[in-house]
Amino acid sequence: MRTAEILRRLGLEPVNSGACWGEWIDKPSGGELASVNPATGETLACVSMAGSQDYEQVMARSSEAFPKWRALPAPRRGQIVREIAGELRRNQEDLGALVTLEMGKILAEGRGEVQEMIDIADFAVGLSRQLYGLTMHSERPGHRMYEQWHPLGSVGVITAFNFPVAVWSWNAMIAAVCGDCLVWKPSSETPLAAIAVQHICNRVLDRHGFKGVFNLVIGRGSSVGERMLSDERLPLISFTGSTGAGRRVSESVARRLGRTILELGGNNGIIVMEDANLDLALPAVLFGAVGTAGQRCTSTRRLFLQRGIAARMTEALVAAYGQVRIGNPLEQTTLMGPLVNAGAVEDMMQGLDNVRRQGGEILYGGKRLDGCFVEPCLVRARPDLPALKEELFAPVLYLVEFDTLDEAIRWHNDVPQGLSSAIFTSSLVSAETFLGHAGSDCGIANVNLGTSGAEIGGAFGGEKETGGGREAGSDSWKAYMRRQTNTINWSSDLPLAQGITFRL
Repeated sequence: MRTAEILRRLGLEPVNSGACWGEWIDKPSGGELASVNPATGETLACVSMAGSQDYEQVMARSSEAFPKWRALPAPRRGQIVREIAGELRRNQEDLGALVTLEMGKILAEGRGEVQEMIDIADFAVGLSRQLYGLTMHSERPGHRMYEQWHPLGSVGVITAFNFPVAVWSWNAMIAAVCGDCLVWKPSSETPLAAIAVQHICNRVLDRHGFKGVFNLVIGRGSSVGERMLSDERLPLISFTGSTGAGRRVSESVARRLGRTILELGGNNGIIVMEDANLDLALPAVLFGAVGTAGQRCTSTRRLFLQRGIAARMTEALVAAYGQVRIGNPLEQTTLMGPLVNAGAVEDMMQGLDNVRRQGGEILYGGKRLDGCFVEPCLVRARPDLPALKEELFAPVLYLVEFDTLDEAIRWHNDVPQGLSSAIFTSSLVSAETFLGHAGSDCGIANVNLGTSGAEIGGAFGGEKETGGGREAGSDSWKAYMRRQTNTINWSSDLPLAQGITFRL
């Protein structure tokens, strides 16, 4: 697989503009950014980042485009999104390979991420004919009440490195059919994937005479990110990242009474009961903990094993971890690629040093390998190990033994984060207890499948320090619109609500 050919087919050059409003800004002023392949250390290409003036130009064009895009009927907006899905299908292999080259996830996951973009676009096409409002009965004779939904304007989307294109699509495809425009600031670790997606969107929008609907600003947080958070022309900011960064986003946007969708940290747990099908549980735990080298917000980080199966499951996990093939993520046989950069490797090593000091027992792995590669790690832990409450964004899995389900649920919920969770059991009672009001406190709770791999049809997001936001399916579209309640008086009288009488 030739890297240069992939970049060429996706419209990428040795030096790329990082600012676009449908047309690329020539030589933006934010300085140069190199995109580095974490598996090899090679520079893939460079990006000229947006500066403050470039951001202002993009933002102004987006604001100009909004009235025209809003006026286009939603089903016609859906047809344009349908064409974007077609372009993504035609470019799936190359774009998936670029995600792998730039971020380090294995090729199957890179292709799968683009498939997720296609799926959410298809979902949005159907949604464009289903932006429903309710009709309510009025208490006043001769009156009709109903609600309708209107687009917000330009929406700011700030994405993380681990899903460099899919998370953007969750926001962009839905917001676009809702009538919003998009301003996207991607991670500085993965700028080329964002530029490739922008090229795809430009080709489609140009055919329909639209510019400024999908916009890109690659730049530093100080010159672009902070401007987005404080910009009143962006009524909604959708942010994916760490809890610490999310707090700052929330505070900054709330200060101007703007809206946020926050997808923040996850510290996801799986409970395995004695009656579980271990042939299901083992691969689910392995993929959840090792997939994307543990760099998913939904990665499995805590595994609660009922004592009757704890030894057998632990032994099977150690054996499975020993078979995980670590290496070039472009190779079909590789199961785990590198961490995203050297800093992530150092964070993992420091985190494991902390675990050892707290009394955690390393059962397997955890060693630093060449470059940005590491061994996935299994840790036997006490339920009160302080590290269990922290999200270590790396392939580290803590194993905790328990006696009763109530005990396991209590330990499972005793963390600040609340994104994804799962239980493996053959008992209807155990499953319903886990899903009930006294069970998992996470935004996602699964039975007999793992914490990773959410489908786009459901609303995605979590509780507590995960931020409370929801993206993708179900009624998540409502976050990108404003609700308006309408009352029409078609009678010749003017009765007041609540039976109030007011006469001159």
